[in-house]
Amino acid sequence: MDQTKARKGIYILPNLFTTASLFAGFMGLIWASAGKFEMCATAILFSALMDGLDGKVARLTGTASEFGVQFDSLCDLVAFGLVPAFMMYSMYLHQFNRLGIAVAFLFAACAALRLARFNISTAVVPKKFFIGLPSPAGGCALAAFVFFVQYIPAELSGIIPAIALGLTFVAAFSMVSRVRYFSFKEYGFVKARPFSTLVSAILIFTLIISEPKLLGFIIIGGYIISGPVYTFLFLSRRSTKLLGDLSES
Repeated sequence: MDQTKARKGIYILPNLFTTASLFAGFMGLIWASAGKFEMCATAILFSALMDGLDGKVARLTGTASEFGVQFDSLCDLVAFGLVPAFMMYSMYLHQFNRLGIAVAFLFAACAALRLARFNISTAVVPKKFFIGLPSPAGGCALAAFVFFVQYIPAELSGIIPAIALGLTFVAAFSMVSRVRYFSFKEYGFVKARPFSTLVSAILIFTLIISEPKLLGFIIIGGYIISGPVYTFLFLSRRSTKLLGDLSES
């Protein structure tokens, strides 16, 4: 009886991180509705940080549970699906009228489909890869774009809404694609590494701190591009069978 009750219990610590991610997404929604788009983008990025920590905490403390997985997915849909879509529509996509509504909804719907497919997926895929762009990365791409806009030359300011429309569409499509994205799960950040690895990490950290708004978008954009490049250029040469699997749903 006691063991059965213990299994049905809810682990507080990892779910607090998940709740923090949901709260940040909720605040992002409020800020976006008030026109405070940079604060909304910051909330999305903070949600991504909390989303990464809840899984790490659950694994390190042995408190992973099916409840936590489902709760995490529901929170991800809000923080990385609905909030970024509403933010982009309020900021730029409303200029396209029905097309803007359609693309914003497409992003939210693709985030939901991506999360649902991940939850029920039985495909045998190495842990170091995701199938499709993770929804946190999709949400962070739109958030990083909000900060990146200031680096676009004034002469091109007229096409910023079109760029936002294209980025939202590409991010949405990438989430439901069969493209492989590196997950970093098997890298082992807590394992011993050569001294040169630490130096490289410090160098990268220093560069990001120097221009976080610029390099943040470049890094996330590079990650989005890395999936198709790896899948269709490198993976196709190594195994045509794996590439064929991309067309299976």
